[in-house]
Amino acid sequence: MSRIGKHPIAVPSGVSVTITGDRVTVAGPRGEMERVLPHPISARLEDGSVLVERPTDSAPHRSLHGLSRTLIANMVAGVTTGFRRELELVGVGYRASLQGTDLQLALGYSHPIRITPPEGVKIEVPEPTRVAVLGNDKEAVGQMAARIRATRRPEPYKGKGVRYRGEVVRRKAGKSGKGAKG
Repeated sequence: MSRIGKHPIAVPSGVSVTITGDRVTVAGPRGEMERVLPHPISARLEDGSVLVERPTDSAPHRSLHGLSRTLIANMVAGVTTGFRRELELVGVGYRASLQGTDLQLALGYSHPIRITPPEGVKIEVPEPTRVAVLGNDKEAVGQMAARIRATRRPEPYKGKGVRYRGEVVRRKAGKSGKGAKG
């Protein structure tokens, strides 16, 4: 059996889970989320927890079993606490600001970069060199953070760019024979 898929998902108080066929709806204090499970996977509610089951032990069913359990667990976590992903801007003159709900980035290009977040995702700028992406959907938060990071990836020579908070950028030495004539 899948090591992840076999664990029941505890439903905290204040959260309601509704399962109708292959559709799972989770409602909590931060909102409501809905997802359709892949065809062979089923879920059921039992004793205040959600159990995810698969029909056979074949490899595709095993992989979908763990995935489905994780997706439902992320929905429960999203409607209770939400998700947050932080990014840092490293470089001289690199800064971020909010224009309404849009994020405006100055990253050394000839023009500012404007990014509009999708519905359900919120962007905060606590400092000009830090950006926080918040939301209930872990996938949407991660995708938005990846989109922001892709505007100027960290480069290996000076380490400048947009990186996830705590990300370690491997540095390269650069030209070793600089200034030496043979």
